[in-house]
Order: sequence, then C-alpha cells, then structure tokens
Amino acid sequence: MTADSAPRRPRIGFVLAGGGARGAYEVGVLRYILEELPRELGRDVPVDVVCGTSVGAINACYLAAYAEQPRLRAQLLVNSWRGLRVEQIVRVRPRELLGLVRQAMGGGAEPGEVAGGVIDPGGLSKVLTDAIPFERIDDHVASGRITGVGVSTTHVGSGRTVVFVQHARYDALRWGSHPTMERRPARIRVEHALASAAIPFVFPGVRIDGETYCDGGLRQNVPLSPARRLGADRLVVINPHFLPTMHGDEPLEKEHEWSFANPVYLLGKTLNALLLDRLDSDVDRLNRINEILAAGTREYGPGFIDALNRQLGIRAGDVGLRPLETVVIRSSENIGKRCAAFVRAPAFDRRVKGLTGAALRRMGGSGAASEADLLSYLLFDGEFASELIALGEADARAQREPLLQLFEDAVR
Repeated sequence: MTADSAPRRPRIGFVLAGGGARGAYEVGVLRYILEELPRELGRDVPVDVVCGTSVGAINACYLAAYAEQPRLRAQLLVNSWRGLRVEQIVRVRPRELLGLVRQAMGGGAEPGEVAGGVIDPGGLSKVLTDAIPFERIDDHVASGRITGVGVSTTHVGSGRTVVFVQHARYDALRWGSHPTMERRPARIRVEHALASAAIPFVFPGVRIDGETYCDGGLRQNVPLSPARRLGADRLVVINPHFLPTMHGDEPLEKEHEWSFANPVYLLGKTLNALLLDRLDSDVDRLNRINEILAAGTREYGPGFIDALNRQLGIRAGDVGLRPLETVVIRSSENIGKRCAAFVRAPAFDRRVKGLTGAALRRMGGSGAASEADLLSYLLFDGEFASELIALGEADARAQREPLLQLFEDAVR
C-alpha cells in the first residue's frame, strides 16, 4: 500500500462549550489531555479541528494560535487564566447600565447607545489581544497543523447561528444545509472571539463587516455539527455545567423556590438554560445515531452506511451520516455553589476591594444562599480560575480510559 493510498489516521475535534469565567474549567481538562496523556501514549495528542462557542471560542482560538507547541500551549493557557484579575474584565459602563434600566421601563435607546451589555469589552479585548497571536492561526491552518477552526456566533439581525470558519480548503467543504445555521469564511481574529463571547446584558454585541453578532450559545452552545462538518472523526466535548442527580438536593431546591423572584438569581439560571443546558440533548442525539448506524451495519453489512446515505440523497464526498466516537467531560461539581463560597471567603475580601469587590460580594449573596450562577460567569479571577483548572484536571483524569481509547490509533 502506497503512502497516498494508506488510510489516514482519525481526525480529532475539540468542542468547547460556553460559560464565561467557567471557561477555566475547560483549561484544566485541556491541560490533562495535552500534557499528561502524551506521556502515556508516547506521542503528542493531535488537535485537528477546534470549535467553540462563547468562552469556548476564546480557548479554541488559543489552541489554534499555539498549534506549533503541542504540549506547552496548555501551560500557556493555564498561565493566562491564572494571571487574570477581575478588575481587568468587569468594568461597568454607567451609561449603558442606565440605558438598560430605561429601556426595561419602556424608554427607547438614545442615539449612539450601545445596546446589549453593561460591561466595557475593552478589558477583555486587551487581555485577548495580549495573550493570543491570532495571525498565527493563518499559518497553522495553511500548513495543516490545524485542519479547521470554527467560532460560533448569533447573528443579531436574523437570529441565525453564524459559524465563522477558517479552513485551508474552505471552498471544498461539504457543509450541507441547515435552516438556522450558516458558515462564513474568515481569518479568525479577536473580533470573532469577542462576538462569540458577547453574553447578552453583560457584554455588548460586536460589529463584523457591518453586522452585529453576539454570544453563539443563544442558539448553539455546543457546536457538535460544525466540528463534524469541518472533518472531525472523533470528538472531545468539554462542558463546565454540572448535571445534578435525578434525586435532587431538597435543601437547595427549597432555596431555589425562595429565590425565584430575585432578578440576579433568575438571570443566572436563564444564562444556564441558554448557554449550558443543551449539551445533553445534542450528545444523546449523537449517541442514538451511532447506535442506529452500528445496528444497521451488524444487520446488513459494512455497506449499510453508504447505502443509507445514498437513499437520503447525500452525494459521495458530502457530509453524510457516519459514526462519531465522542468523549464528554463535564463538571463533577456545581460551579455556582463553588463560586458563592469563593466570594464569601475572607481572602476574596482582602484581594478584591473597592466598588467592584463590593458589587461582586453582594451578587454572590443574592438569590440562593449557596449558589452564585450569574457571578460564576463574571468572576474572571486568577485564584478562582486555579480552583476550576484543578477541578477540570481531576474530571479529565477520571475519564483516562475513554480518552486513551479515543487517541490510541490517532496519535501523530
């Protein structure tokens, strides 16, 4: 068998969910996969396709920009998150806050008023510009170190999901059609990451080519479909949302009932529903498709999948149905509860002072006494990030066997 005809190794896609400051959890997972697993495998772990939404898009851009440093990029990402200070990011714009209150009471927006977010995006923009050499993504995609990058956003005018795609063979991609999702070619830059991370009411929308975009998680928090369409054969999906047990936590449920009328509590839970809660249905749908394809292959032989795609009218070369092995890593702890405990600790009082510290502590005490969901999206603090990084590492280590199996025949 010649080199040209030899089967290629499976392409690995990393899919990173949203969640604001909870993105530090994803960094811990990545650190384990990119630093510890290669020691057991004997080779670096391939990162072929990276797709992200919201803060996941920021982490995805970081992976793509440092593709020439397979293991070191994880530590660089850790260092960036641990170096954050909440005062860098959370800077309220009084004019926009007053405008939001006025509009909520029935008033209109004033000319020139930026609607959609009360926090100045300049701090986050500077952090990203300093930390991520976006222009390197061009070289890495062109050289093949990265097959494709996808950054999911929501197009404000139409409500559709727009995935900004950087791919060396963009015109040859078999994307297919979807009524609520479209792709657009791009050289991924800071404005695409900022647009994907523009959580409504928190950060303002971002203008790209004369159109406004905001957080991609409003329609598509976990971009499984773009990763598949960009050529991924296997997926690592990372989501910082804790899934409670079916039996529930009765004391916490009582707190939820008492806090229902609290706007801070409600906004935090609304963001959870919009940005984090759809992962399980997406993954369940994917698993069901895998089961159907496996059952059909057992019953009708190895040609079943090709025959099924032909019957569905999918041409050879298009993105049709195919098995997609997936490992999902999600938080084993309620990050909202951890955030509430963090801001109530004396150490936080000593480190974060002034109006910002007072506002964050007050937010941490709003709603359910043991949870701070909204604050957990905003707490871009290096010490809090360190806790989440450690949690992500531990959760990834608990998935050691599935990860080793996923990468076993896909190492470089």
